[in-house]
Amino acid sequence: MNPIAIELPIPQAKTEQNANPNSNPNVDLDRIDELPVAYVEMDAHGAITRANRITRLLHSKDTGELIGKLAWELMPTDEQEQSCAVFMTAMESGQDPPSARRSIYTRSGQFRVHEIHRNLIRNAQGVPIGMRVVSIDVTDAHQALEEARHQRAWLESVLASMSHAVLVTDTLGFIRYVNPAAETLFGWRAIELIGKETDNVLPVLSYISGNKTVLDYNMELENQSQGIATILDRDSREVRVEIATAPMLDKESGFTSGVVTVFRRLRDAG
Repeated sequence: MNPIAIELPIPQAKTEQNANPNSNPNVDLDRIDELPVAYVEMDAHGAITRANRITRLLHSKDTGELIGKLAWELMPTDEQEQSCAVFMTAMESGQDPPSARRSIYTRSGQFRVHEIHRNLIRNAQGVPIGMRVVSIDVTDAHQALEEARHQRAWLESVLASMSHAVLVTDTLGFIRYVNPAAETLFGWRAIELIGKETDNVLPVLSYISGNKTVLDYNMELENQSQGIATILDRDSREVRVEIATAPMLDKESGFTSGVVTVFRRLRDAG
């Protein structure tokens, strides 16, 4: 997960070295309250000591309901132990914990997915005395990613169940997916084919199409094609197949993202 850089107006703890009788601590507090993301500070035990406006709107009607509460109590039960352990480890080691995603229970009665960015609060001697946390709601992006994963898994299960061999290549001609039928037809395992150029592992000896066109990958990226080909398998045996190709279009960009090729073995001698 790539960290998100956020410039925070961090209140400085007063010490003999930095105390300034003319400074106004409310200035920093006001700036924190205006942040467009949730911000909290915790003491060395994990109890919330400060919560900005977005956090208060997210979790309760007033700050009093949050101050003093352990931060992980706002998370689902199955995530509380892990969150507590990460906090305690950070306090003991003095190392800022990495960014993470957590489910947070809101006052509207929903769990929302938040990306959590944390760093330690230290005293003048550099000893950790607490932690500050910025929380960014990424629920919509998270759901979109999960939906895409489910769709990919469903598509792969469909392709895996097909009796015809299927290869999926990217725009450069490198193999990105191989179904079990293709493994059986050509004798290669999927792991051996993925990442390889089609021409290098499945050389075409001959190809005949209905419109007399040659088997050209650049043309396959633009148009569907169909023909009869003789291909060498892993053991250099000739395999006569019917080939059908179709470009894959990215729905969002409209650009071609690769090619799907379906092979059907021909048993006749001619």
